[in-house]
Amino acid sequence: MKAEDFISDDFLKQFKTGKELNDFLALIQKRGIEKMLEGELDGHLGYNKNEQTNNDNARNGYGKKKIKTQYGESEIKVPRDRDASFNPMIVPKRESMVEGLEEVIVSLYAKGMSVSDIEEQVREVYKFDVSGATISRITAKVAEDIVAWQNRPLEPVYLIVWMDGIVFKVRENSKVINKTVHIAVGLRRDGLKEVLGMWLGKNESAAYWMSVLTDMKARGVEDILITATDNLNGFTQTIRSIFPDSATQICVVHQIRNSCRYVVWKDKKEFTTDLKDIYAAPTRQAALAGLDSLDKKWTSKYAYAVKSWRENWDELTVFFDFPIDIRQIIYTTNLIENLNGKIRKYTKNKLSFPTDDAVMKSVYLALRESSKKWTMPMRNWGMILNQFLTIFGSRVKI
Repeated sequence: MKAEDFISDDFLKQFKTGKELNDFLALIQKRGIEKMLEGELDGHLGYNKNEQTNNDNARNGYGKKKIKTQYGESEIKVPRDRDASFNPMIVPKRESMVEGLEEVIVSLYAKGMSVSDIEEQVREVYKFDVSGATISRITAKVAEDIVAWQNRPLEPVYLIVWMDGIVFKVRENSKVINKTVHIAVGLRRDGLKEVLGMWLGKNESAAYWMSVLTDMKARGVEDILITATDNLNGFTQTIRSIFPDSATQICVVHQIRNSCRYVVWKDKKEFTTDLKDIYAAPTRQAALAGLDSLDKKWTSKYAYAVKSWRENWDELTVFFDFPIDIRQIIYTTNLIENLNGKIRKYTKNKLSFPTDDAVMKSVYLALRESSKKWTMPMRNWGMILNQFLTIFGSRVKI
């Protein structure tokens, strides 16, 4: 039954202030928790209240306990049993905080707030104190979640996998050094995006990505139809060594940025306009004509910028093998770069991390927050899926 089925508009109109409504919700939650505790004890004892039983254990009155919830602090009655073996799940022994508030604290931590900031926020909003030690204990549980999440089985087939790295400063042996969190996002056969994992290494290299891909394969991935990556040296060969049938697309946006590094500021606008004749061309043949024009116009001045397009041509133009709808989602790694941007937003208050575990915990929580909205298939998914089925056939259905 839905709440609107038994709560009338007239009933709700009686609340004149936010505090009155909050107090009512706190009372409802208190009574709900107490009834849930009664139900837990029934399950623990194996019989309902007032039923006859031969069980040696039995109810033994109530104790009192103060709990902290998102509605504030309140006192509840906790049923007891004779042999004291009952340990309720909703409010465990020696715990005073219900799960909902713990989730609030974890969410605040994920958004980059410090322990002291969270203490102050809880005090202001919920009108009670929660210690820094308690907050640290709650967020420390995330480490267990990371292990389970990082080792979970993956889908046998991903239509697309985007891969990229994000650099953080981490303390190691009394020095602060750069380390890279490698992130992979997969497009599943139901059209949903999924973060496949995060892997921490000292730097982004083809050799390290090989260990990432090997881990993904060990967790159940049998085939990746298309990969989208930056133009890291040796990346394409690494992918093909683990998933030999994968089509490997180098991110065009990365290529544009890299080639423009060799172009002086006054020429960049004209140079990038000419580049558009390549990556925005309707066909590979037209793109090659655009590259020839670029070569003729700019090689004498920016030979290396043009040469890099020639050298990476095969991997840069893989997207031309596919219909427009698929092209638009594989020719760039913008999807994962946008994800990296959100991670940066959540971790911007941390100039450096004290340990590897600290950076992994922060990135995991940021990923969890950022991917909460990934609940719907990609736009035009029915059409895109049919295109994949037409091109790849049985490989989609493994």
